[in-house]
Order: sequence, then structure tokens, then C-alpha cells
Amino acid sequence: MEKFHLIGSPKTPEIDFNGDTGILELRGRSIPENSVEFYSPLNKWLDDYEKQPHASTTVDVKLEYFNTSSSKCILDIFKRLEKMNGKATQVKVNWYFETEDEDMAEAGEDYQAIVELPFTIIEVDEI
Repeated sequence: MEKFHLIGSPKTPEIDFNGDTGILELRGRSIPENSVEFYSPLNKWLDDYEKQPHASTTVDVKLEYFNTSSSKCILDIFKRLEKMNGKATQVKVNWYFETEDEDMAEAGEDYQAIVELPFTIIEVDEI
């Protein structure tokens, strides 16, 4: 399966999803002007990935900050992965947050409470 890669910018995260390894990674900031438009190609890629997912899927979220519209798009991604989990793939989420960034830690906990996916909340010195 082809890889999905978007280079990050000051307003958009770097996205690196490798269907062959099952590793999906979001890094940086997510404050695009139009979140739905920005995340649309990723959702199309997930349509294809759902047809032939890797046996295990690991989602590494390393975001410094995201806005409200991005939070909805991220939730939509988690919900799609939740539907795949336990069928053809086992999904797990690693949510990284910087030390003393309680807002990002709580955001990870909020997603963990909303979707039925195994989450690991990981504190790091720097993202």
C-alpha cells in the first residue's frame, strides 16, 4: 500500500501514514484555515487502508497544539479507526504531550474516554 505523507507547516501537522507497517503519525501543530479540507486527503487514504489494513495499527499523535475544528477531524479519524479495530487490525493510540502541558494531556484523556481504542498517554520533555 502506498504511503501517505504531508509535509508540516507552521499551521499544519506533518502526517506520515505507512500502510505497510501500520504506523500512522501526526506531528506538529494543527491550526489550518480549513480543517475539513486539510484532513480530506487523509480520510480518502484511510478508505483504502480500511480495505487492507496491517495486522496492527499504531497511531502516534505528537501535536503541540490543535484548534477546535482540528479536534473534530482528529476525533473522526479515531472513530474510523475504532470501527476497524478488532476486525482486520488491532489499533492502539500513543498520545504524546509535553511536560507541564496539562491541556494536551487532558485532550488525550478526553479522546480516550470518547472512543473505544487502547490509549497510552505519554509525557515527553519536548515534541
